[in-house]
Amino acid sequence: QLQLVESGGGLVQSGGSLRLSCTTSGFVMDYYGIGWFRQAPGKEREGVSCISGRDGRTVYADSVKGRFTISRDNAKNTVYLQMNSLKPEDTAVYYCAARRIGLFGTCVLSGSFNYWGRGTQVTVSS
Repeated sequence: QLQLVESGGGLVQSGGSLRLSCTTSGFVMDYYGIGWFRQAPGKEREGVSCISGRDGRTVYADSVKGRFTISRDNAKNTVYLQMNSLKPEDTAVYYCAARRIGLFGTCVLSGSFNYWGRGTQVTVSS
């Protein structure tokens, strides 16, 4: 059974950092793009970043470019989202999601992601 579990959320002051982890099981990560999404209260879900399977190509939303870094360790079945220079507007529930794209496919945030974790809360205080 394919599963994704997020961890690493918490409360941090503006300007601080957090590292989120998405631990996966039940599938071979090389064939899947993994994305991070977030949803703030009263707002639509937003794509944050995405990383492709084997070659690790990355995509970022403009709102996080230069501050967030996505990475993956296929041996550990884990994808990370390093978040630096956090702002209050980054406050949201963060979800990771998986989409099968093949060994050489490209992960895009506009794609249809079939598998989702339950989310982890990130709160940035001003």
